[in-house]
Amino acid sequence: MIRAPLLALLLLLPITTLAQPVVAERQMVVASHPLAAEAGQAVLRAGGTAVDAAVTVQAVLSLVEPQASGIGGGAFLLHWNPAGHELTAWDGRETAPAAARGDLFLNDGRPMEFLDAIVGGRAVGVPGVMRMLEEAHRAHGKLPWADLFAPAIRLAEEGFPVSPRLAQSIAVSAETLRRDAAARALFFDASGAPLAEGAVLRNPALAETLRALAEQGADALHRGPIAADIVNAVRRHANPGLMTGDDLAGYAPRRSTAICLPYRLYTVCAPPPPSGGAVVLQILGLLAHFGPDLEPTGADAAMLLGETGRLAFADRGRYLADPAFSPVPTAGLLDPAYLTLRAQLISLDRAIRVPRPGNPRRDGPPLASQPPQPESGTAHLAIVDAEGRAVSMTTTVESIFGARVVVRGFVLNNELSDFSFLPEIDGRPVANRVEGGKRPRSSMSPLMAFRGAELELITGSAGGARIIGYVAQSVMATLDWNLDPQAAAALPHAGAYHVLTELEQGTVAASLLNALTSRGAPAAARVMNSGTNIIRLQREGEARRLLGGTDPRREGAAVGD
Repeated sequence: MIRAPLLALLLLLPITTLAQPVVAERQMVVASHPLAAEAGQAVLRAGGTAVDAAVTVQAVLSLVEPQASGIGGGAFLLHWNPAGHELTAWDGRETAPAAARGDLFLNDGRPMEFLDAIVGGRAVGVPGVMRMLEEAHRAHGKLPWADLFAPAIRLAEEGFPVSPRLAQSIAVSAETLRRDAAARALFFDASGAPLAEGAVLRNPALAETLRALAEQGADALHRGPIAADIVNAVRRHANPGLMTGDDLAGYAPRRSTAICLPYRLYTVCAPPPPSGGAVVLQILGLLAHFGPDLEPTGADAAMLLGETGRLAFADRGRYLADPAFSPVPTAGLLDPAYLTLRAQLISLDRAIRVPRPGNPRRDGPPLASQPPQPESGTAHLAIVDAEGRAVSMTTTVESIFGARVVVRGFVLNNELSDFSFLPEIDGRPVANRVEGGKRPRSSMSPLMAFRGAELELITGSAGGARIIGYVAQSVMATLDWNLDPQAAAALPHAGAYHVLTELEQGTVAASLLNALTSRGAPAAARVMNSGTNIIRLQREGEARRLLGGTDPRREGAAVGD
């Protein structure tokens, strides 16, 4: 694990001097915390499948990385079964309560301040990750469901040392966390100070919740006393939400066909909207119109990642939403002819002044583009089991510690803040407006890439709206530039954030600022705190080799056998 104080120095070094990837022959887990990765590895060693391991990893992350993901949040998952060449997309995204309307985040007709909106019950969506994992386990699991929670229960009871990142997150969020009695009891010491690095954090309430999940399945969260406590915490908060017991009981995950796009010698696949996968595929479809032979940390690569991303973000702001409520022109956005027209707007010598949404084939009324809003949080995990089954899963509670509300030892999400605060602009509806039962647009983009019929790459990242650029860059780094997964995960970032091209502060990427601005690009050096986790599969005849890399900006680990 690379400590945060070393990161800036390491990212200034040539990428070949960074840590080497973890290599395995049979199976591998890459996750955003070592305890979670090790617990997933134990499941694989016991004969579990990739989905079995994913259930365990998520349960442990709920304990050791509660600021990023947990059983009170949502997720998207891709599952690959090589035996039947079956690729399945699972949507465990949170939903808005049935009573939610477009004015949820308006105050006297004006959008609320973001922090005022997210702290408390107002922005809590109906959690979906455990329902999704339960259904995926029924379809793809092997070990008993109840057994998969044992590692997290043991760690919750015995305690674990608070990591540097968790300690920092508690300190940064201390003011709002203190407002919630359960959060205050969990994340602060007896004197009222935020838990420091190395302090032992025990969470017996979460252990009991996980026992209930082990025994009752996801019903433990969606019906009965835990569900009642969730509803009470949401509705009785000073900033109340609208969730009811019926909302929790009625939640159902979606199982669907992945969306895929050819990319050079490969086929890249992602979950369909409302995930961010379609936006990543758009970027790749635009990148494919340009040669791959670019210097990974050079100005041309940064310019290209920025311009393709800015065009894709323009389409995202206009069209991306829950397709069950607003028709999303996914096929039109990924149509080769449409991408060719969009690619003709791009020049490496001169930036597009104002990227505008295109006109893909679509049904429905004219739409307004959603203005940019803050997005953050998440964790990504990548798993391959001994039979070659694989999982790419991105999971989140949205902002740091979600709604800053703790129920029964776990954090509630603030996912409804991913909806547009403005339901319409100039009389035109925003596709991603709040509606009862709707799933908010997401940036989560778990990806898999295939070469022919063989799985080649698993990738995904944390990082809010920047996930889209991080994942696109990781695909380019591995498949175009042939960087190993560790070098790809550590690569200094360049990419779009809405209309802006961002360059990672404190790295060699930031030195490209003048080169990009001289080409007319609206660019800035920013902190780009990704959480990219990658597995690449290599074959030599019948032999298989797995290479794993984890983002040095976080505390993850790759483990394998």
